[in-house]
Amino acid sequence: MKFTYFHLMPFDGLPDDFTTNHRSVWVDIPPSLQDVPRIHRLYNEYLDELEYAATKGFDAIGVNEHHNSGYGLMCSPNMMGAALARRITDTDAKLLVLGDAVCLYNPPIRVAEELAMLDVISGGRLITGFPLGSSSDANFAYGVKPATMREQHREGIELVLRAWTEPEVFSFNGRFTKLRYVNPWPKPLQNPHPPIWTPGSGSLETMDFAIEMNSPFFLLSYFGAKFATDNFRKYWDRVEKAGMDQNPYRTGMVQVVMVGDTDAEAKRLYEEHAKYFFQRCTHIYPAYTEAPGYKSVESLKEVLPKPGAASASRADSFAAAQKYSWDQMVDMGIIIGGSPDTVRERLEAAGRENSIGNWVLLMQLGSMPKDLAMYNIDLFTEKVMPGLSDVFSNHQHHWWPKPIAGFSPAEVASVRREVRV
Repeated sequence: MKFTYFHLMPFDGLPDDFTTNHRSVWVDIPPSLQDVPRIHRLYNEYLDELEYAATKGFDAIGVNEHHNSGYGLMCSPNMMGAALARRITDTDAKLLVLGDAVCLYNPPIRVAEELAMLDVISGGRLITGFPLGSSSDANFAYGVKPATMREQHREGIELVLRAWTEPEVFSFNGRFTKLRYVNPWPKPLQNPHPPIWTPGSGSLETMDFAIEMNSPFFLLSYFGAKFATDNFRKYWDRVEKAGMDQNPYRTGMVQVVMVGDTDAEAKRLYEEHAKYFFQRCTHIYPAYTEAPGYKSVESLKEVLPKPGAASASRADSFAAAQKYSWDQMVDMGIIIGGSPDTVRERLEAAGRENSIGNWVLLMQLGSMPKDLAMYNIDLFTEKVMPGLSDVFSNHQHHWWPKPIAGFSPAEVASVRREVRV
């Protein structure tokens, strides 16, 4: 198994009455709630945590993109990737940008250029992922038309791949982007290009696109083991019908993980921060979750409650998760939390049941302070990860950065300060 320490960079200063007095953490969250000096501190603490995870042996560290949101403060994953790229060169960690929603960039050649720069700066360590983008970010914050969003997404990825691989200057004449000269400098260090992962929330179209791209499908889910199992069953059925092998590294999943010395200590340490995240950071006005046309009718049918279901709520609804206790979230697998043995056993069981080779872990959540995030990293890397790294070792990971033949990375000097008298 491969493990990425992933960060949302949430805002930790949402007031106690946030859900009562404000309708959404996304899109129209009041600007008056911003505490910019506090965000300055948070950015630097969050970068410290990511760098620390790299030194502690995580296979990768990861960043992402959100807009108009207290849920996640990274409006530019590439800027955060740039802040990290030089700082991890003395570790074995890779850099996962999961990632750039290409339909938010006009023209999307900018994505190709910036990611190529990150790959070169980091010494060929970049892993990329191109999410469609949440409806809150794309349709409401950035004004992308939902009806044409997937077509624009596919076209943007086509441009990025051609920009990385075409040996000559070329013209691009798409429906959404028209460029007379495509000639990015530099191209990526990895040849032919950095590995691409395909993240999604469970839409059948995203699964099919991942299979078409021969790219790992990553489930972005906070909704527990049963929800994940249903989605991976659909995905593996489609992989089999496409005549492709069931390599566990074709899949990945975002998972909240919180480790304590004991199950009781994990609950004591992390419960309030989990509640902050699920009650405030995911407090989204329902109309912002999916604009009409964002998801196909076929995919909607897959997530809507079936006739006679015990609950009228969708399985992928944050509204349901906001009401759960810590024990309920642990029982459902929304949080894999507890002692090192408990966490290791549950991660391995979920991984084997669903053939999940890549885990993108959220280990800093909501209002969690830096020292507690560091403690979580320590326990996981020292007492959980060693027992899981060899799971699926009989399979080859075809979607992982590979060393460049004959490449020797540059030495990165530490900052020197001269004292002038």
